[in-house]
Amino acid sequence: MPESRDADVVIAGGGIAGLTALLTAVEAGADALLLERRNDLGGSTVLSSGLLAFAGTAEQQAAGIADSADLLRRDLLAAGRDRNSAELVEAYCEHQLDTYRWLVARGTVVGHPHAASGQSVPRSHPIDTSATVQGLARRARAAGGRIEFGARARRLLTEGGRVTGVVADSGAGHLEIRAAATVLATGGFSRSGDLMARFAPGMEQALRHGGAGSTGDGLLMACKLGAGLADLPYIKGTFGIFPWPSAGEEGTGILAVYKGAIAVNGFGERFVNESLPYKEIGDACLAQAGEIAFQVFDAAVLAASDSGVPIYDFRKRITHGQVQQAQTIAGLADKLGLPPEALTKTVGEYNARIAAGQPDPLGRQTMSGGVGVPVPLVTPPFYGFPSATVVLATYAGVTIDASARVLDVYGDPIPGLYAAGEVTGGLHGAGYVTGTSIGKSAIFGRIAGAAAVALARKTSA
Repeated sequence: MPESRDADVVIAGGGIAGLTALLTAVEAGADALLLERRNDLGGSTVLSSGLLAFAGTAEQQAAGIADSADLLRRDLLAAGRDRNSAELVEAYCEHQLDTYRWLVARGTVVGHPHAASGQSVPRSHPIDTSATVQGLARRARAAGGRIEFGARARRLLTEGGRVTGVVADSGAGHLEIRAAATVLATGGFSRSGDLMARFAPGMEQALRHGGAGSTGDGLLMACKLGAGLADLPYIKGTFGIFPWPSAGEEGTGILAVYKGAIAVNGFGERFVNESLPYKEIGDACLAQAGEIAFQVFDAAVLAASDSGVPIYDFRKRITHGQVQQAQTIAGLADKLGLPPEALTKTVGEYNARIAAGQPDPLGRQTMSGGVGVPVPLVTPPFYGFPSATVVLATYAGVTIDASARVLDVYGDPIPGLYAAGEVTGGLHGAGYVTGTSIGKSAIFGRIAGAAAVALARKTSA
């Protein structure tokens, strides 16, 4: 017989979505239990670049950055090519500033905002993801929240057409959790070869990272009950990861292109507008010979390195031997295995156009997201970082509404079932604004936690 337990709310998944749901639930007085399949917390959250897309923050105001929920909304819809769920975009914008304040009030330290992909103004706020995750867990436990490690949710319990909990595999055997409300926060499926081949065959040549538990458990459990799916055709890889096994590769790569670098292929030629969203650059990289490119930059770009943001921590990659360095462009080409004459010509022409104020043939006008202007690469030493495309997260999944209720294929709520984070689809549409992955996880984690508590109270009344 499986071990049986009861809770008001059961949550599957211990990333930032699951932990915000847990803390929200226990702060509201609910008996809540979180199941984490691994023996540690964080999932894909702690492997990410740690950026949160919020508008109207104290950090933006201190930096003189004018931003608003309206501008954020426009950016989300533009990046998603209006394929997003307008309802979810509205919910993100409505709750984002309150979620920012909620996180800060619970100990999350937020850094100064950076410009990034899909943003009209700098709004990517860096956080220490590990510290944030552990801080949320400590507060949840202190408030009475329970966390069960080594418990992998496998199947949803149902009764009379509603979800009544989950069955999980644990070290002691089967664990049956009966609950008034269930929240799926199990992450994506970047680690599942079968699901990637089924839903994202265009990413077969991309590298695959993401949390070790990102195998699609929640997606499959919800689909068994008829859940709808959203954004699957738009799954893309991220540009900028080091292509080969390395102790210095943390899974995020770097984006020197957003600080002024150019991207060249194996022939030493530019092939893409470097200010495009990094997923579009990732697609362009996959189309190059060997699916590899090189970010080429100079000492002035290196000076923009920021140790607090993994994707902008260029100096650390030098320390780990991933970046080649030379006093001349030709010397750099030799070290990268590129044709010296071709790379010298590419950089020379790029610099000359900037100096003459001529338009870029590939359309580059800014650094990233409409912020900054391209700069010539003239200050030695020069640097080159081999770069590939990686699927870090799947950014697609089950359909939900603004209350984080999971919807079936007809758009009707599946009673008792909620979802938040990477397991969900609909917010991003056909494109991605940097910082909205962790952002939506925190925002909809809170929404799911609150909605689950409300249902539990209604059920027990």
